[in-house]
Amino acid sequence: MTDDMVRISDLRIERPSFEVHDISFTIPRGAVVGLVGPNGAGKTTVIRSILGLRTPDAGTVEVLGLPAGSAAALAKTGVVLDRPTAAGDWRVSSVGRRLSPFYPDWDDALFSELLDRLQVPRTQRVDELSRGQGVKLSLASALAQRPELLILDEPSSGLDPASRREIGDVIRQFMVDPAHAVLISTHITTDLDDLADELLVFVGGRIAHRGTLPDAKEDFAIARGTGDVPVGTLGAQHSGGQWAALIRTDDSAMFGPEVVIDEATIDDIIIHLAAAHEEAAA
Repeated sequence: MTDDMVRISDLRIERPSFEVHDISFTIPRGAVVGLVGPNGAGKTTVIRSILGLRTPDAGTVEVLGLPAGSAAALAKTGVVLDRPTAAGDWRVSSVGRRLSPFYPDWDDALFSELLDRLQVPRTQRVDELSRGQGVKLSLASALAQRPELLILDEPSSGLDPASRREIGDVIRQFMVDPAHAVLISTHITTDLDDLADELLVFVGGRIAHRGTLPDAKEDFAIARGTGDVPVGTLGAQHSGGQWAALIRTDDSAMFGPEVVIDEATIDDIIIHLAAAHEEAAA
């Protein structure tokens, strides 16, 4: 059994509309990794490469020590996208029967239990479900496969807080088994606060920051002031005669009393690292 569920080395994907450059990271067993960044930063492209849906121009992607997209790797990978993967004209009650032949470890009892727990109506067609119900159906289907790796791409976008909490609780229960791992891409960064162990911030097709979630909040701070933006700031944003910028916490002593320094949220880190990237590219 390999210790790393996912191993990506020097991944490069070039297309006319986007590029992913020199991406390297691992997802160890027992870890929940949060993937965040602005739209177009490369998050979905990396997820597609893990699923074998994007062919790298350079580098390697391995899942469970196997080539990404191989049948053996996919059999141990559950996927939840931002829309149901089941056909729209299927009744929810028939989804398990239709999917189970494709997954040797399919657990029908678990699938039924999750439908009840997440209150997914069995009599409705898939295309009649609300967005939240569709995501819950996808999550139940993914976990019924008895995967070792769970990948979620924007699962909670547009969901109400109660539904997001339910999904978080199911993920935490999945992670009770230390042999499991989760990769979750989301724009709702507060969902990661009590869930993710590690954070990957993608900007411009590259990893702009990587570390544990607590470290990210400790490594950065927000500086605010008026007048000229001091040297040593990242991605300054201007509004109403004031500026706000990201700084390294260790650099806080560089700034005088006229600069106010506050804790940075994950959203602050994403916004200002993206702005710094755009400044460098200009």
